[in-house]
Amino acid sequence: MKIVRMNPLEKKDGGKMAAFFDVQTPDEITIKGFRLVDSVNGFFISPPSEKGKDGKYYDSVILPKEMRSTLEKMAVDEYNKMQK
Repeated sequence: MKIVRMNPLEKKDGGKMAAFFDVQTPDEITIKGFRLVDSVNGFFISPPSEKGKDGKYYDSVILPKEMRSTLEKMAVDEYNKMQK
């Protein structure tokens, strides 16, 4: 798995969103719309989501726990490289 695009965002008005990024699987499937969020407890990733009829947002990609941590580390490393 690799990050194929990362768009860092400018921090404005206390916003927590740090970047948007896309991921490509080993089978060359690209999943667009991941978000890197900077919280008080550090960075975490948020998968793409869709708004349901009830007004709540639901993840459209479900990641296993170990894959989520690997992807989170990759995203934070890539983000930090781009900030230098």
